[in-house]
Amino acid sequence: MSTRTAGPALPPGLRTRPLVLDDAEAVTALVRAEETVDLGAPEVDVEDIRSDWLRPSYDIATSTIGVEDPEGRLVGYVDHAGDDVAYAAVDPAHQGRGIGTWLAAWVQQRARERGATRIGSQVPQGSAADRLMADLGYRERWTAWDLELPDDVRLPDAPLPAGHTLRDATAADHEAAWTLLEDCFLEWAQRPRQPLADFGARIWGREGHQPWNLRLLHDGAGELVGATHVHLSGAGGYVAKVGVRRERRGQGPAAAMLVDAFALARRHGATRCYLSTDSRTGALGLYEHVGMVVSSTWVNRAIDL
Repeated sequence: MSTRTAGPALPPGLRTRPLVLDDAEAVTALVRAEETVDLGAPEVDVEDIRSDWLRPSYDIATSTIGVEDPEGRLVGYVDHAGDDVAYAAVDPAHQGRGIGTWLAAWVQQRARERGATRIGSQVPQGSAADRLMADLGYRERWTAWDLELPDDVRLPDAPLPAGHTLRDATAADHEAAWTLLEDCFLEWAQRPRQPLADFGARIWGREGHQPWNLRLLHDGAGELVGATHVHLSGAGGYVAKVGVRRERRGQGPAAAMLVDAFALARRHGATRCYLSTDSRTGALGLYEHVGMVVSSTWVNRAIDL
């Protein structure tokens, strides 16, 4: 695949190449440097990058491009993660040189070649990336938030509905958990259903996965009605997914599942607990109800191809 784009040329001395799995550490460092500037602290871990890149349907060689300086140091990258989703970062010391514009043109071309009708990304509100995307014509799609449970907040009492139980998932539960969580997320997410193998690469295939990371909620009759994915990310306990069947909502299970997830994370050494949500889900009030507070605001932007 060609790495040429219709956009402006890169600054002299920079070169490009597709990324490989061994670049995960360098990409993580690049993203963390940008997050430190935009958010005050880094969030992403190398496991986040690797779990995405190790999806069976994903081809890193045709989905990524890295920009290197003359010494071979990675100063920018973009990743067409699939469908209409892209991830990108530019070293803060190299921003304003046209690298981000070049990467945007490259990933637009790549997405177009794959039949996508739009491409977008989620960036911190007011960040350099947000300003660049607005200048390039990317429209706002939705607002997202990171929320944290303050250290001094005591987890509220949130009992399970009568007869319900929470337990760790086993391998035999994986397909049922995939079906339930994808059903829940596809109520509002405009994307195809993830293949089971891709979904699993991000959860039970994630480096360091432990049984307590995937929790299942069953009712008194043994029916699966909810699931939670929580994992450690550095010193943090991150709730990546929580879902409850539509007909069982409003009876308290989601709050109980969140409290369970945060308690488990703290028990396994987490010194902070956090998650992300966005305006499509209508779940912000639930998280605030258990004592969480917004720590950062993000904007999801996209452009039609």
